[in-house]
Amino acid sequence: MNYIPVSQLGERPLISLISNIFLELPDEIILGAGADDCAVIDVNESSYLVVTTDMLHRMTDFPKQMSPWQIGWMSAAVNLSDIAAMGARPTGLLAAIGLPHDIDVSFVKEIARGMRDCTREYDTAVIGGDIDTHDELTICGTALGTVSKGELLTRKGAQAGDKVCVTGYAGSAGAALHALENDIPAPDNVLKALFEPIPRIKEAMKLASMGHVTSMMDTSDGIALSLYDLSKASEVGFRLQEEALPLQPEVKELMSFDRTTLSSMALYTGGDFELLFTVRPEGIEDVLKLGNISMIGEVLPHERSISIQKMDGTVLQVERKGYEQLKIADNT
Repeated sequence: MNYIPVSQLGERPLISLISNIFLELPDEIILGAGADDCAVIDVNESSYLVVTTDMLHRMTDFPKQMSPWQIGWMSAAVNLSDIAAMGARPTGLLAAIGLPHDIDVSFVKEIARGMRDCTREYDTAVIGGDIDTHDELTICGTALGTVSKGELLTRKGAQAGDKVCVTGYAGSAGAALHALENDIPAPDNVLKALFEPIPRIKEAMKLASMGHVTSMMDTSDGIALSLYDLSKASEVGFRLQEEALPLQPEVKELMSFDRTTLSSMALYTGGDFELLFTVRPEGIEDVLKLGNISMIGEVLPHERSISIQKMDGTVLQVERKGYEQLKIADNT
């Protein structure tokens, strides 16, 4: 058997490979491993249960400038964001925490308070978990949610002619990380985008109830990679408009020295945990009236053709790149 390091294969191909091992599912499992932001389970005549899990590590996910409260908040938020991507209401969070043997108890208490405050903000709670020793602070969250069968949103369903929308701002977390890594002073509200991400639970539930959204996922790995995931699921392409990308004014000022970097940051950096979704043309006006939503492009009938029209009118291919846990040797 040939030796292939996981870093050569990459995160998404590895997920696909492993998920194929779990293809045989009971009838009540509507969506299983690797198919979407959450697994979907048929629990009764009117509702689905959605379930997701996410693992975070001190070295790769929590910048050293983060407070323990922010570590706790983020650990809850990233899981709740997946629940939001399905249009669901969160019903609880389980947290398994691996702790270095010498970590201070007060640090751990603040992590717990951060988790509590994030879940409380979205009318749910931490309902259990596990604690163990580990070489590195590691937090694995498992979030549960419920959604009416008629309101479940998935990555599959976009149709040619639909409009592409995103909540909030694009690239703010990436700009904050860039500032931290390069010792550039950044405003608190830019840093907050990285340290205290907002899961769009409330916006997602409103969108799901309107009936205009055809597909949705979160942008935790960046808009570009998320578009490729939607493209694969729905077998469509996308054309974005550069001028429509929603950029935080403070980020524009922070990155004013390099407009090209700013545009790339909006597409290719992760950590924003916004919602990327497609909307039927007849529903776009109602959706935009909700506020905090930008229309950034349209769906094309060409599978995997993802491009962006620049402000000078030129059209460029959007690269298949963004944040992935496992470094990819070849993105083609």
